[in-house]
Amino acid sequence: MSEESNGNPVASTTIEPTDILEREVGLKRNLSPAQLAMIGLGSSIGTGLFLGSAIAVKLAGPAVILSFVGGACITVAMMWALAEMAAAHPAAGSFGLYAEMYLHPWAGFSIRLTYWLCMMVVVGSEVVAASIYCKFWFPGIPSWIWIGLFSLLVLYVNTTSVGHLGTFEYWLSMVKVVTIVAFLLLGTALLCGVGFPRVGFANYTAHGGFLPHGWKGVSLGVILGLFSFFGVEVVGSTAGEAADPQVAVPKALRSAVGALVLFYVAGLALVVGIAPWPQIGLGESPFVRVFQTVGIPAASHIMNLVVLTAALSSAVANLYFGARLAFSLARGGYLPSALGRLSAKGMPVTAVLVSAGGMVAALALSEYFKESLFVFMIGLSTFGALFAWLMTLLTHLAFRRFHQRHARPYLRLGPPGPWASLLGLGAVLAVLVSTWWVPGFRITLLAGVPWLVALSLGYWVWSSADRANSGPRN
Repeated sequence: MSEESNGNPVASTTIEPTDILEREVGLKRNLSPAQLAMIGLGSSIGTGLFLGSAIAVKLAGPAVILSFVGGACITVAMMWALAEMAAAHPAAGSFGLYAEMYLHPWAGFSIRLTYWLCMMVVVGSEVVAASIYCKFWFPGIPSWIWIGLFSLLVLYVNTTSVGHLGTFEYWLSMVKVVTIVAFLLLGTALLCGVGFPRVGFANYTAHGGFLPHGWKGVSLGVILGLFSFFGVEVVGSTAGEAADPQVAVPKALRSAVGALVLFYVAGLALVVGIAPWPQIGLGESPFVRVFQTVGIPAASHIMNLVVLTAALSSAVANLYFGARLAFSLARGGYLPSALGRLSAKGMPVTAVLVSAGGMVAALALSEYFKESLFVFMIGLSTFGALFAWLMTLLTHLAFRRFHQRHARPYLRLGPPGPWASLLGLGAVLAVLVSTWWVPGFRITLLAGVPWLVALSLGYWVWSSADRANSGPRN
């Protein structure tokens, strides 16, 4: 890659990572490895585990455990790929910047713009989920009031300093982590009858068997399983603000993915073991439902507070991620330069404010779509995440091939050879196609494919006009 003096990205036969990475200078490197890991957990442990998991349970029944194991295997392959590239090239643009460096400028542009727009939707879905949790205590208060208040809080946290944001997200995520660990211990005690009436293991097979909807249900449940792991890739973007990215980013990704696998798989195993899976509804947290089932109302209130915290933490982390993608696009010449400006404290405030558009949409739409809004929004955002993972794995294949061909050293974290990324690539593609058969997720392809076609056409028109105006490229 090379870069024109006007800042517009152009294609070249030679990759010059230093030139591209220098676009994004100015961000403060104040995030510790622990803060990086907690930001990754904050982005992932939100509606996917505490609310979205109810959809997966409806699809697969108790076999949702296998669905989430499948999603975890795909996530590990993506984690290896992203961590290797982030250690080599720490930058806020993350996988989008790497796609531009190793594939093509179109790839870098499309992945960042698509994921940025989907981050807006995800942030909106999280504040919508937070309003759902508040109905547990205040059923008479309109959702739009909660959405507005939570949106202001999320904006405030994202416009201070990155150090303050990291500290806030660390402790907010720590609340979730500690509570989930306590839930795992309590749930195990309930199943086994240690200190509580024994629930036993009958619910795993009592309502249609372990596979009530067959392997098709398990396969479709992988979509929700993978959705629950979406967000861990935010750690790649924190590389641009990490104190020691070559060490911190791979460590943070390993820690975050390991914790997510434990929390999701073990947590859902307890959920479907304690509460009969047909009783878990879409309009409530299955975790809260568990405590209601075993007759612990105080714990139910505590867990509802935790899932509310989880949604807000996820909104903060995802707005952080979306703003960094907008910042990266602006520094690359794809968006107005104002989005690439930094405040005195090194924060892309303008990019944060523009990226908050998803919360505005959630506020406006909440009164029209009500209960269906959450499912619609996460279905729409799934295309962007799946597209990003596809491109990350594809970029990783080119990354390794380039470094091996030019005998350049890199930090290898995954197994040798291309097979891990190839298998991950095939699995993500299969998940993307199968969204067509999941209720509420058909919008993933109906909106995503036309969007990608329109985006590609727009890019080629823009790049052709840019070449014509600028003359021959180097």
